[in-house]
Amino acid sequence: MVACSEQSPQRPSRRMGQAPQADSAQLALLSLNQQLTETADETLHRLAQAQEEPYALYENGTWAYLIDTGDDTRGVPAEGEECTVHMRIFSLEGRLYSDIEQTAHAGKYELPGAVDANIREWNHGTKARLLAPWYAAYGIKGTDEIPPYENVIIELELK
Repeated sequence: MVACSEQSPQRPSRRMGQAPQADSAQLALLSLNQQLTETADETLHRLAQAQEEPYALYENGTWAYLIDTGDDTRGVPAEGEECTVHMRIFSLEGRLYSDIEQTAHAGKYELPGAVDANIREWNHGTKARLLAPWYAAYGIKGTDEIPPYENVIIELELK
């Protein structure tokens, strides 16, 4: 009966004084992503400052220029509201990657993060040009058309 109350010994998860290799690899990856993020932010900041139009920096790291502020009588899309967004996506050098019109629910992460976060602040009918860092656009995976870690320009209309 005494044996039933004793716990079996646990195997040590790591050797004393030596971090597992996975932790080192994760730290290296985290450091690399931080460097890539900082580089993207610096690149887009310089690009925004070089434009004639007045770009504003949003919390998600996206720079935006509002071409048309839309219809203020319709207001901004509510959380979960279905809306249509027409997007033309370009490389920073101006190469057209994609021209799509997509129906999505605002705030439900069905659009690139840069677009999803910003449309919840803009009226229906807004036309804008975004300078979007890779981490708020198509991320580390990219798409068939857009390479991984690609900063992009997104021209959009919130219909």
